Amino acid sequence: MAASDNSIDSAGPGVGAQYDGTHVYVAPADMAPFIASFIATFGGQSSKPATTTVTPTPSSASFAAVQTPVGLLSVFAFTTPIPYPFGAERTGYLVKDMDAAVDAAREAGADVIVAPFPDPIGRDAVIQWPGGINMQLYWHTAKPSSAPLATIPENRVYLSPMRTNVFMVEFLRFSKGRVVLDDDHAPGVEVGRPGETYRRVRIDSAFGKLTLLATDGHLPFPYGRELTGYEVADLTATLDKARAAGATVLVQPFRADGRDAAMVQFPGGYIAEIHSVSQR
Repeated sequence: MAASDNSIDSAGPGVGAQYDGTHVYVAPADMAPFIASFIATFGGQSSKPATTTVTPTPSSASFAAVQTPVGLLSVFAFTTPIPYPFGAERTGYLVKDMDAAVDAAREAGADVIVAPFPDPIGRDAVIQWPGGINMQLYWHTAKPSSAPLATIPENRVYLSPMRTNVFMVEFLRFSKGRVVLDDDHAPGVEVGRPGETYRRVRIDSAFGKLTLLATDGHLPFPYGRELTGYEVADLTATLDKARAAGATVLVQPFRADGRDAAMVQFPGGYIAEIHSVSQR
């Protein structure tokens, strides 16, 4: 187990975790129930869904930005077929300068699988890291301004042991982040494998938190299907709110690494890890 003392480099391309959201794709009929359930669980508000083109080729989707104290969501409900490779990107990261960020990603070793293109309010691109991890970068013409989050969500990335070190080197080079913790013997209950161990790496950067889970891929459902982990003050109360709002608790609360955690599926299929700091 090792931790790094290096601080986050503000010279990196990221702006702040309050601008970095998980991309959630749902069927049109599921959009309103999903947003209502998520907000009832965590608090916050949503923009009014708007029909727009969010891809560089012709398409149509209803889009809503959901802001909560625990993280941002970009919710898409396509009414046309989804152009490749959209739908596979996990996050949207706000960058200070699109061209500089794309150049930095290339130099760090990422593949630019969708070159920068204009959208109604700025520009976007999609990059891919080793292990097939897709992330969208975005930039707004008008500089956005949002308050910091109550808690910072974690981007949960599952990789094979073979690709974990390569991903770490390249993502850290790009994000200017730091390794907070690297544990080769993390408790397997965290990935549905009680009594075993696996490698877990926690990274902080201006893009927020990122947790790498290096496994052999022998994962019971729903592990590996969640994109994001959300920290709350009271896990039991949050799960009660989620159930009342139509969500399903897929994995009942368990304790590991100083956390009480559970897995929840919201209307429309979005799966999230939810955790609180364990009471000592």
